[in-house]
Amino acid sequence: MKSNIFIYLFFFSFFVNAQQIAILKYQGGGDWYANPTALPNLITYTNTYTKTSIDKEPQTVSLNDNALFNYPIIFITGHGNIFFNSEDSETLRNYLTSGGFLHISDNYGLDKYIRRELKKVFPTSELQEIPLNHPIYNQTFSFPKGLPKIHEHNKKKPQGFGLFHNGRLVLFYDYESDLNDGWEDSPVHNNPKETREKALKMGANIIEYAFKH
Repeated sequence: MKSNIFIYLFFFSFFVNAQQIAILKYQGGGDWYANPTALPNLITYTNTYTKTSIDKEPQTVSLNDNALFNYPIIFITGHGNIFFNSEDSETLRNYLTSGGFLHISDNYGLDKYIRRELKKVFPTSELQEIPLNHPIYNQTFSFPKGLPKIHEHNKKKPQGFGLFHNGRLVLFYDYESDLNDGWEDSPVHNNPKETREKALKMGANIIEYAFKH
């Protein structure tokens, strides 16, 4: 019964607020607020090139707020610790299995913490590398080689990981890519225009995929 209530809340909220997205304010002390210009820039780009009509200002939501179910896609980023208590884990699981979508962008330093916390959300599931022929790489923009590399840290290749529920991709995690940095205002990281364009195109694909699935 409880899961049915969450499904109802999600789909009711989705049709009312389908053109809003949010960043997740999480516990643990990590900088969930990192890269403040990233999502507004991505929204502008996505609205321009994929015919969405997303509110220009992203919202902020926490896992103890029913407003979570207003948003078809939420974002997590940061450099440090993230923590989900048991209620947070249950709420995020209900959100994702009811039709929501989560994009996580490792801003260098988040990886070991987010992997630990995701095991609380889906204890029996493992992050899987998303194959290059998956639709998330083939929306308005095509990425036949997968995630673009935006920033270099450990000379590792960028990888896109995901979690599936009943065959549906409910979570996409960009690792060693730093997509979020590529969405920021150009003076912040002095990324070349071509690099920022790749990041924005991939971000637009993620939003477009989430809205369609």
